[in-house]
Amino acid sequence: MNDVKDRLCLPHMRGIEMGGVEAYHVPLDVLTSIRSLMMTANTLSSTHRLKIGISACFFHPNEERAIFKGKTLQYIEQSVAHWIMSQGDLAVMIPSPQGSTQKGDVQLGHYAEWLDALVLMGGSDVWPGSYGETAMDPRWEGDRIRDEYDKGLIDAFVKAGKPVLGICRGLQIINVAFGGTLYQDIATQRPDAIMHRNSDTYDGNLHEVQFEANSKLSKLLGGATRAQVYSIHHQGINDLAPQFEIEAFCPHDKMPEAIRLQGQSYVAAIQWHPEFHQTEQGTLDDRPMLLDFLNAARIQSSRP
Repeated sequence: MNDVKDRLCLPHMRGIEMGGVEAYHVPLDVLTSIRSLMMTANTLSSTHRLKIGISACFFHPNEERAIFKGKTLQYIEQSVAHWIMSQGDLAVMIPSPQGSTQKGDVQLGHYAEWLDALVLMGGSDVWPGSYGETAMDPRWEGDRIRDEYDKGLIDAFVKAGKPVLGICRGLQIINVAFGGTLYQDIATQRPDAIMHRNSDTYDGNLHEVQFEANSKLSKLLGGATRAQVYSIHHQGINDLAPQFEIEAFCPHDKMPEAIRLQGQSYVAAIQWHPEFHQTEQGTLDDRPMLLDFLNAARIQSSRP
């Protein structure tokens, strides 16, 4: 059993050159290996399905909204849940216990005790006050309430020894929670940068990422050097949080695209959106990264 667990995170994959850009394609023998590992994972999941918590997004009260008028809504994006469920495990939205309608004594720590791991999904801007700045523009005020909720989740899951994975905003709030800062608006503060968010193409906006050689992420991806990813963000890492390492960056402007906490705790994050990727379109196949995260959660959940 331990041998199977150890193998779940090790499907090696390499990119090939296409048109000057390293597209991410899977050799037949590697694809066969991944399918075998996925079947093994599904077999394990049938007896022990992991419970993976997903942070909620917020729609705050709005008296002009036609439905749920004046109510706070907490929700997750379907594609994120389905990405987690792709390996046979359970996706669980973690509602914030805070708010004007709060009842009972449930806290985020109770979810950290019950669940096996945490995924911090994308959404609204990070409030600049979370990293000691004031908003340069009213449009970038962000969501202070969600920041406090997300930071509370990070703290609770790290203290519980559970793996944490951030996606897009999740990367940004992880960086902030551990002492880093952000660019409030990349286009304004880094005019030399490429377009990381296109409101017209939205989840069709692609750009390259380059993986740091010998990083854990690069090793998970079989030593791949570059790949294409979906990018939907106008904020990004300015000062990297202490004890973190950059595992991937945009080669055109050096904006960090993947980070990982050094040490025993599993805290990793990516700026791109793996839930939108379609390998048949030449985008990164994120399954090795997902399997590694789930493997870490499974190993942790098996400990007494």
